[in-house]
Amino acid sequence: MSLSEPFDVTLRLAAVFVELEVEYLVGGSVASSVHGVPRATNDVDLVARLAGRHVDAFVAALRGDFYVDADMIHDAIRRRASFNVVHLATMLKADVFVFDGSAQAQAELSRKQAIEVVVGEPAVWFSSPEDIVLQKLAWYRKGNEVSERQWTDVLGVLQVSGPRLDLAYLNHWAAQLGLTSLLERAWAMTKA
Repeated sequence: MSLSEPFDVTLRLAAVFVELEVEYLVGGSVASSVHGVPRATNDVDLVARLAGRHVDAFVAALRGDFYVDADMIHDAIRRRASFNVVHLATMLKADVFVFDGSAQAQAELSRKQAIEVVVGEPAVWFSSPEDIVLQKLAWYRKGNEVSERQWTDVLGVLQVSGPRLDLAYLNHWAAQLGLTSLLERAWAMTKA
């Protein structure tokens, strides 16, 4: 898989969300590659404020190019969970996390950043580097702190974006999410 495929799929999904006037942001490894050290990834992660009224148009916009299941999307919206779509030409999976209304998710959406990832294409909304660090630390913790990829992504964002990070925001949410010790360990490793 080429490094451009995740960005191509991201651009396609972002365009659909914009067309439907659905607030969204890109997170996960695509965002950590933008804010940190680029790496190959097999999926795209997005957060979207998707509602039931959007589902038919969302499915219609993707049908033909993506495997997309309306029932799965409706279920994810009801549960405020995630669903996935698969780009048929590349078999790249996109996980869409339905906005859950939490204070942390609200803060993350309010801090999203528009970034042009492909020259000449519209900018895409990305999670801030601080929020990517928090996301990756949370996934690292949920995975019993064994995922080298999640940890390496955290270190990459801290190394590349470190001087520009909003440390007050990062430290506040790390404390709220119980991630302070992991964040401190990551900072120590970037300075070693």
